[in-house]
Amino acid sequence: MRMIFVNLPVKNLDASKAFFEALGFSINPQFTNDDAACVVIDENIFAMLLTEPFFKTFINGEISDASKAQEVLVCLSASSRAEVDELLAKAKGAGAKPWKPIMDMGPMYGGSFQDLDGHVWELMYMDPAAVATGADCTELTAEPA
Repeated sequence: MRMIFVNLPVKNLDASKAFFEALGFSINPQFTNDDAACVVIDENIFAMLLTEPFFKTFINGEISDASKAQEVLVCLSASSRAEVDELLAKAKGAGAKPWKPIMDMGPMYGGSFQDLDGHVWELMYMDPAAVATGADCTELTAEPA
């Protein structure tokens, strides 16, 4: 079994933990201390929130300023269009900034936000019936009509 740990630098660890808890995610105390927090997104998906000084010990060079340039797009699947809308509302209520407008491309529906440190999170629902029929998903990066 593989797991994914997305490591993100944060300016204020307590505020970032509260933000992700407001979205309905939990913090694993076993991997959390004054320098880092493990956000449990799903059974095998985790975001490691690392204070900027601690994050710096893992990298070469400087920390990217996510408020000015995107270093990564983190995309999470959603079980429905309603879940996309619900998570977006929770994120905005917890202090997230809107990023791009809602994308409605028939079988694919998504939204996005920037967390407290400017990291971009996308939420995406893909209609299972469209996947089962072999819908062409290669055009889904195009701007919405």
